[in-house]
Amino acid sequence: MTTPTSDSAAPDTATLDTVIFDLDGTLVDSAPDMHAAANRALARDGRAPISLAQTRQFIGDGVPRFVERTFEASGPALSGGSLAAVVTDFLGDYEKNATVLTRPYPGVVETLKTLKARGHRLGLCTNKPQTASQNLLHDLDLAGFFECVGGGDRYPVRKPNPGHLLGVLAELGVAPDTAIMVGDNEHDAETARAAKVRFVLVPYGYARMSLAEIPADFRIDRFDDILNIAG
Repeated sequence: MTTPTSDSAAPDTATLDTVIFDLDGTLVDSAPDMHAAANRALARDGRAPISLAQTRQFIGDGVPRFVERTFEASGPALSGGSLAAVVTDFLGDYEKNATVLTRPYPGVVETLKTLKARGHRLGLCTNKPQTASQNLLHDLDLAGFFECVGGGDRYPVRKPNPGHLLGVLAELGVAPDTAIMVGDNEHDAETARAAKVRFVLVPYGYARMSLAEIPADFRIDRFDDILNIAG
């Protein structure tokens, strides 16, 4: 296990008893199933497929924006009712096939088990829709770890609006200064900072900018380095 690096003075980690996670790109590599569903949607519309690399760049802002970007990359952009119809069609297909290729990243399951055993409270803050998030967690045997799942359509706002993360913390009944958020991209960092929650950046995922440019309280080399931060 390596030692996590910090961009700020080390906090009193004994108080950090709540850990909130992003989902896609942090706990699970969902890009392969998102890629497959995207290309099925494009094929139904007679369009050329996109690459897996493009898919990874389009993830993170919710399903409507993902579909919008996907179609922009493969031809004329969609808008209004046309976009809404394709989003509904895509989501119905994806939810039925969300865990064909999707798997947790190395160390995730073991770390979640250890955190729960230590008595930490765990939550999820993701822009993936609520039903899709819950189904994915269930199918991958991850649902039992989380006391609160805050999907992208559960609250009036979603990341990077801090109200999304604060909504999860409110449901758990915990204060921001007793929590850390673990994520993979600039939206997660912005959300945590605005909510005054310490942020842990994983070394992989779907960031659309250099990881070195993303502000973080802690940068880890391996997922289980979280155990050194949460205590």
